[in-house]
Amino acid sequence: MTGAGMMDCKKALAEAEGDFDKAIEVLRKKGQKLSAKRADRDAREGVVLAVTTADKGRGVIVKLSCETDFVAKNEDFVALTQRFAELALDAFPATREEVLALPFDGITIGEKVSEQVGVIGEKIELADYQRLEAPMVAPYIHMGNKAGVLVGLSQSNENFYEAGREVAMQVAAMRPIAVDKDGVDKTTIEKEIEIGMEQARQEGKPENMLENIARGKLNKFFKESTLLNQQFVKDNKMSVADYLKSLDKDLTVTDFKHVTLG
Repeated sequence: MTGAGMMDCKKALAEAEGDFDKAIEVLRKKGQKLSAKRADRDAREGVVLAVTTADKGRGVIVKLSCETDFVAKNEDFVALTQRFAELALDAFPATREEVLALPFDGITIGEKVSEQVGVIGEKIELADYQRLEAPMVAPYIHMGNKAGVLVGLSQSNENFYEAGREVAMQVAAMRPIAVDKDGVDKTTIEKEIEIGMEQARQEGKPENMLENIARGKLNKFFKESTLLNQQFVKDNKMSVADYLKSLDKDLTVTDFKHVTLG
């Protein structure tokens, strides 16, 4: 029932004086103790899953991390991540902390994660959770559950679903930082201008021209780093925005979420 080793179960039953329910509680506490001991370990492997509702109006991404690729590829570990994702999709909480508090077989998801630390013997954590709501949400899971993407489209037409999937694959491959330049935070822009000015200075450009040169470089940064302005990977003669407009002049991306291992 718990997935714990035979000797661990035997010790837990002995400690609980044969009380089955108390023995399960002992194993859970063991998981919590082990979790504390392994808190400083790197949990850079794991499973990332992106799932959407049947009407494709909502989606979530859940990342369940572990220490080794061996555990990440285990069918039970993948299935557990899938159950967490489905529960999160159904409840659609706003934060990771709220996901951990969701009920799971008489306990909470957070308690189940702690239990699994004791069962598996590795640091296990629900490391990330993202949600997205849009007229249409298209998911993509990268090979081997290494990354998950959700892309929100401005229209719910079923004919655009595959286009959403194409754009989600673009996100996984090209890792944009925002939908368009308006979504890039001020700190990032200021940093890019500073870098551009220093590069121009190193090239011997006049001091009074540095900011203009840096702003020119900033436009290139927007083209490379924002989703709608990137070259479409399946046809680099057009941008992602152009690709969507070729399907419908009003079709665009409202938002995206991208979660990776590591």
